[in-house]
Amino acid sequence: MSIITIKDLEKHLEKKPVLRGINLEIKRGEIIALVGPSGSGKSTLLRCLNRLIEAERGDIIYNQKNIKEIPPIELRREIVLVHQESVMLPGTVFDNVSFGPSLIKDVDKNHIKKCLNDAGLTEDFLEKDASKLSGGEKKRVALARALALEPNILLLDEPTSGVDPKKVTTVERNIVEFSKKRKLTVLWVTHYVEQAKRVSSRIANLKDGVIKEVQNTGDFQWEGAY
Repeated sequence: MSIITIKDLEKHLEKKPVLRGINLEIKRGEIIALVGPSGSGKSTLLRCLNRLIEAERGDIIYNQKNIKEIPPIELRREIVLVHQESVMLPGTVFDNVSFGPSLIKDVDKNHIKKCLNDAGLTEDFLEKDASKLSGGEKKRVALARALALEPNILLLDEPTSGVDPKKVTTVERNIVEFSKKRKLTVLWVTHYVEQAKRVSSRIANLKDGVIKEVQNTGDFQWEGAY
């Protein structure tokens, strides 16, 4: 069963067409990779899915409801985008991971610890200054911050960029494991087809603002990076 259906989606940025008629169904509980060259519209599509930006044409149906009918703040708690740049809020790692839940309810420290552990960091990091972490550690804090909201869908924009190459497969494994454990649906943007093959069950090929094909991961033939 599909959790998201995208129909004829179009988006312009600075009067230039970026998305030219996107059609895609995302299955509940799957990890689907979105691959394509720079400028093909991958990040723009993610931002449309949780209404950080609005498409000019087309529809996005989430849980059988048009996202235009869902208040943006409510939608962004259920469809959470982890940006390529892991910007840290002032304060500690705990402050960062607990920020979203603290706007809704009292914070459960054990929940924050669990999210941090799922993202691949120990609770020893909780009191560290988030601004002083390495790039890879900030990535993991950003993942934990997203998990703390208990989303239904994770939108991951190049989640291993800036991570030490020796630790990329560890981060990939953490994401796959917590996604399966939490029964999350994941749309994972990457330039690297080899990564897409490691983490996803299906791969969508986005080029020139159009999804050219969607294949089961084992059938996808392209090698290398875009």
